[in-house]
Amino acid sequence: MQKSVGRLVSILYRKNQVYLNCALKSAQITASELPFLLYFFRNDTTAGISQEALSAYLLIDKAATARAVQSLLKKGFLRKEKDEADRRANKIFLTELGEQQRTVVQARLQQWTQFLTEGLDAQSVDTMFHVLEQMVEKMETTDWHNIWRNAE
Repeated sequence: MQKSVGRLVSILYRKNQVYLNCALKSAQITASELPFLLYFFRNDTTAGISQEALSAYLLIDKAATARAVQSLLKKGFLRKEKDEADRRANKIFLTELGEQQRTVVQARLQQWTQFLTEGLDAQSVDTMFHVLEQMVEKMETTDWHNIWRNAE
């Protein structure tokens, strides 16, 4: 069987989702909500962010974004305010309760990384991260319209 990066990444992704749903259950966070919380943990969001901008940044469709944001609002991890510049739009903010989840989330993500890299030497781990980062960089700088045209 020919080696496939997509197949291996897909397997890791699915197992990651299962792990996250179990590991974050006590914090009432699902794997589908996690990217949204991570955005707030990793970015300065003191000015808030629109749901549309959040969706675009995370490359997640608007319907899935709406469901995740609504769930996080209901749980009290996010809050929504009218945008002063555009009263038709809302800005989303992380709440104190949401901020309190940072430590739990970071610990669970670290545990997953430790599990996956257990038994690998430091050079292999560094190489793996370097290669994955290069692949992500390629994906983020690729003109997808040309890729899709060439695939037809």
